[in-house]
Amino acid sequence: MIKIITASQFSHKRELTKTSAPDVSKDVRNIIADVRARGDDALREYAMKFDGIKLERLEVSQEEFDQALNIVGERYAEILTRSAENIRAFHTRQLREGFMFSPKGGVILGQRVIPLEKVGLYVPGGTASYPSSVLMNAIPAKIAGCQEIIVATPKPSNEIMAAAKIAGVTRMFRIGGAQAIAALAYGTEAVPKVDKITGPGNSYVAEAKRQVYGDVGIDMIAGPSEILIIADKNNFASHLAADMLAQAEHDRNATAILITNSRRVANNVSREIELQIEKLERQSIARESIDNNGAIIIVKSINDAVDIANEIAPEHLEICVEEPFGMMTKIRNAGSIFIGRNSPEALGDYYAGANHVLPTMGTARFSSPLSVDDFVKKSQFIYYTAGEPFLTASKDIEEFAMSEGLTAHARSVSIRRE
Repeated sequence: MIKIITASQFSHKRELTKTSAPDVSKDVRNIIADVRARGDDALREYAMKFDGIKLERLEVSQEEFDQALNIVGERYAEILTRSAENIRAFHTRQLREGFMFSPKGGVILGQRVIPLEKVGLYVPGGTASYPSSVLMNAIPAKIAGCQEIIVATPKPSNEIMAAAKIAGVTRMFRIGGAQAIAALAYGTEAVPKVDKITGPGNSYVAEAKRQVYGDVGIDMIAGPSEILIIADKNNFASHLAADMLAQAEHDRNATAILITNSRRVANNVSREIELQIEKLERQSIARESIDNNGAIIIVKSINDAVDIANEIAPEHLEICVEEPFGMMTKIRNAGSIFIGRNSPEALGDYYAGANHVLPTMGTARFSSPLSVDDFVKKSQFIYYTAGEPFLTASKDIEEFAMSEGLTAHARSVSIRRE
């Protein structure tokens, strides 16, 4: 049964928004070391050990991609295509251009935006299949201009392969878990080494990304999925309950929280959750999530919900109030915001076009959703001609460098005046 608490009680219950994963760092460290030492042999052993799969061939063939698109059928392929079009429309607007300017004669400054050459996209394959994650990771990489887009997923379904074909994935491997992250980070006989790894996964995947960071780039350390809903009295309890359960069925550690100023709404949503949860195919997962991590928080004024939302910094935030755009302007910390009563979080998961790879566990305070920016890097450039303005700048630089005790720095400019 979901907890119903007041705002004052919640201030002492921040553990509702955090779930502690078991300490897997030692296991992950050993897996990474093994993959680096034994390459493809280690990947095959872990595929059998963790996924029960005997791998003859690690890589998915082009023929399998093509067949998958036919197997899923015309209707499903059309849905994937429409979703992909929406994602492209949103992410194309994120493209950045470099710049070059001359602040004064003889000086040129600028910045280049350069696509990453090879990127590795992790697509989870544990308790569900996620073709949507293929689209959300691969399309921004394609728009950015990455030459190789490589997917790692333990059990590539036809839906995943069809999505990969539509999104422009260049290669796919049947590998998962920490071992997949190690293979992408360091390379094996079959798997190429990439420049950056993106995409969510379980605690082993998250820990592996943490450990390989520095040798390879990563997007973020993703935790369990979460939703926060702000709702006034004028909402259907059945809708709010359905949105909370949509998040709860993801993961036993997922978090679903409702904030409302209506005791009636709180009680009705609690009852609706109990009615709807019985009908879910993933009932046991949703039950554990709701019982352990779910909460309904009652506030005196609906505006009080803004402060709590900014404190939690949720991955997904639904604003179901009379003037949702006005409330949205007060939200500082959220991964993706769903505005109004007819914008359920599932729109963002699959179709609207905004990315669904989002900061979790309060990291929306300082980080952003996955975007085209994650698949590019920037180089800046500086050009000074001989004579002015270099001569003027060099005197300032010399004095600046001497104040830091870096005499060689000072000499590198003063020598050019001699």
